[in-house]
Amino acid sequence: MLQLTASHIDSLAPNAAAAKNGRDLVKKNKFVKLNVSEEGNLLFGECLGSGKSNYVCSVDFVTPENPVARCSCPSRQFPCKHALGLMYAYADGLTFEQATVPEDIASKREKAEKREENKSKRESGELPPAKPKKVNKAALKKKIAQQLEALDELEKLVLSLVRGGLGTVDARTVKTLNEHAKRLGSSYLTGAENELRRLALLLGQEDRETGYTYASEQLTLLNAFIKKGRSYLRSKEEDPELKPDTESTIEEWLGHAWQLAELKEAGRVSENVQLLQLAFYCYQDEARKEFVDTGFWLELGSDRVHRTVQYRPFKAVKYMKEEDSFFSVAQIGELYRYPGGLNARVRFEGMLPREVTDADREAAIGAASASIADAVKAVKNQLKDPLADRAPVALLKASRIARTEDGTYALIDPSGATLELGDVYRLPQRTTPLLPLVAPELLEDCCVLAMFEHRMDTGRLVAQPLTLIRGNEITRLLY
Repeated sequence: MLQLTASHIDSLAPNAAAAKNGRDLVKKNKFVKLNVSEEGNLLFGECLGSGKSNYVCSVDFVTPENPVARCSCPSRQFPCKHALGLMYAYADGLTFEQATVPEDIASKREKAEKREENKSKRESGELPPAKPKKVNKAALKKKIAQQLEALDELEKLVLSLVRGGLGTVDARTVKTLNEHAKRLGSSYLTGAENELRRLALLLGQEDRETGYTYASEQLTLLNAFIKKGRSYLRSKEEDPELKPDTESTIEEWLGHAWQLAELKEAGRVSENVQLLQLAFYCYQDEARKEFVDTGFWLELGSDRVHRTVQYRPFKAVKYMKEEDSFFSVAQIGELYRYPGGLNARVRFEGMLPREVTDADREAAIGAASASIADAVKAVKNQLKDPLADRAPVALLKASRIARTEDGTYALIDPSGATLELGDVYRLPQRTTPLLPLVAPELLEDCCVLAMFEHRMDTGRLVAQPLTLIRGNEITRLLY
């Protein structure tokens, strides 16, 4: 029998408005037909619409971890409010009459089964594999030449900024940086485009002291990319058949969008993984001109903390599913890992939720590092690579979180070592001011998910608490 909960349906909704509209359809009794297949894996029905004809909608759970929603309405959101309403009606216990699977859905199921069957046969060798895409060497060389030329121009710009000094930067300089960023995008250097635009934002902000501090780091970042990017592109120019680098982030800097098939071929996929989300936040990235939904997930049975990232361009935001906090355990058939460091980005195409158990919370506590020194060492090793993520996240054990003499907070590990807690620049929300509001017992013998940052102005490493875990309680400060 199909098991559906309101929280699972919420996670499938493209945004909060669609979820609310779906619930309202149920409350207003807009569904004139509610059907379920004999196998119990297909919901379908009809809903009153604004026109003469009812909207025909369905949600197919033949693949439970990746349900398929269909509707005759003109909405460009998937699932639409009618499909969501159908699921909410089922979760609320409304009566669904058993009926035969409609012919059009049965036909689509057959086609999908055939595709999966052919895919399995190719993977097992029963069918010849799909022909690999041929590399257009002439086009590739032209693209690489354009990228190398753009790197030369970027290097001249960076050197001129360094020679002139950041104190000479004015509105005209900021405008020049933004114009140059557009040219980088046209030259297939989208990663550099975003970071140059980020530099322009830093130099244009009113708080010049903070802006200049991080602008210096941004210049170092761009300089490192120029050197690494040039070396990598020249190697590729000499060998057009050279496979993408699957260990570093250089490909993304050079504008490569990883396909799941590429990650699988590179062995960057894990099967039957269970993830527990420990933190989530969304922010507006003006440099990328996108909303960014970010989640940090613990892979149960290991100590790895992964990162999910969804980019929603400002121009297309209303057509894209907005991610949200997830409070269940995600059971995933195939987890794809992007190249990266401590918190490599991951993707999955479908999942089945289940309730969090005490065993899951115990696993999370067991995955935490008992030594601040070990965690700091891993963080510093990542920060040595200028192209790596500048704000890694780690899970640490704490004997207590205490207020210091100067009024700040510190994490004290079981050996007595201390780690300064504070709000990091790269995180859009503050969380340390919330610590006085947390029940005191939750700050004793707990685990802390923290985001690290190296402060250029003080030369110190600081950590911002995101989540507290103690016993059977998971307290999110950021969600």
